[in-house]
Amino acid sequence: MHASDDTTFATSPSLRLWRGSIHAGALLVLAALAGCGGGGNDPASSNPPAASAGSFALGPITGYGSIVVNGVHFEERSASVTDDDGLSHSSSALKMGMVVEVQASAIDQSTLRATAQSVRFGAEVSGPVGSVDLATSSFTVLGQTVSVSNSTVFDNSLSGGLAGLAAGSLVEVHAHLNAATGQYQATRVEAMSATSRYKLRGTVSALDAAAKTFQIGTEVISYAGIAATDLPASFADGLKVRVKLGTAQINGQWVATSVRSGVRKLEDHSDAHLRGTVSTVTSATLFSVDGVAVDATAAQWPDGTTGLVVGAHVEVEGTVSNGVLMARKVELEDKHGASDDRNKPEFSGTVSALDIAAKSFQVQGRSETISYAAAVTYKNGTEADLVNGASVEVKGRLSADGSTVTASRIEFKR
Repeated sequence: MHASDDTTFATSPSLRLWRGSIHAGALLVLAALAGCGGGGNDPASSNPPAASAGSFALGPITGYGSIVVNGVHFEERSASVTDDDGLSHSSSALKMGMVVEVQASAIDQSTLRATAQSVRFGAEVSGPVGSVDLATSSFTVLGQTVSVSNSTVFDNSLSGGLAGLAAGSLVEVHAHLNAATGQYQATRVEAMSATSRYKLRGTVSALDAAAKTFQIGTEVISYAGIAATDLPASFADGLKVRVKLGTAQINGQWVATSVRSGVRKLEDHSDAHLRGTVSTVTSATLFSVDGVAVDATAAQWPDGTTGLVVGAHVEVEGTVSNGVLMARKVELEDKHGASDDRNKPEFSGTVSALDIAAKSFQVQGRSETISYAAAVTYKNGTEADLVNGASVEVKGRLSADGSTVTASRIEFKR
């Protein structure tokens, strides 16, 4: 078709209406397919605060001082902080690597800062470690394969990172579900106390209404003890769900004590920042990321569109309208490589627990250990100025075991 032909058709009212109907229909299908990432459809997220002029962010925490999510600093001290059971927490419960949903004020684009109104977190999988495979950088929990990378944070109680995990130990895994592989790509792994229930988020398959069983991955889950009125209204294969499980299998099946929808519902926002994995692709410009429907028709693609496939790591900026993120920019993180400084650890606050012999400290009393034993660029001071109480801004990278941050730059705030 020549350009003039396309122009002629584009100015036809009937064709414009037809195209608009097709586009709107695709968005409706995409929004229906969208499921949960780090949150899920719990009381805290079913009715998020209306903030049409505010902002929304979904992604892992990569720093403190104010929490840093997708490169934006969200002041969280006055925010309501809840887990995916709706329980309230102090802001100290927010830890590096946790995937969080943030509702906030409008983002100051000159400073990339905003004030959080609510922050919500929740693990994707919690339960006993089944096996550990150092060769493939993975382990299993509740029959699900969890992959780790150089950006996976291990709580410092798990000495040695992946190598320190032992079969039978209880862990919580914060992650993105890779729909292409069925694996959970861990952003944070931490030890879990003894518990009366485990937790698993995933996609329903092999639903058997007669036997009252379904599968997540290869694991069979019985929901025989749950009343029909307590099941999600759209309970069917393909639905993203959040399941609480008893701690013992019966006849090779996990026993569900709760099954809830994991479909995320978003209010309109004038600014949205999303970082995660592509979960569905409808077309080159219509897809979803960790269950959030994205319309990238008018978006800029600094890295090109090649590589937009299910499972790809992306970062999306835009606005939210009618539950769809209308993208203005889509970046393919897989094309940036390990040298990319975006979303690497950064901390700001006062030095504490300084250990001159070990060349390490903490910031603002947070549990992460920061090492300054490697080459460090100092600004507004020198290593000699590192004392407890000094105000600093630190940027660095995770160590090989995922629990220590190796500082590459330390700036003193006067």
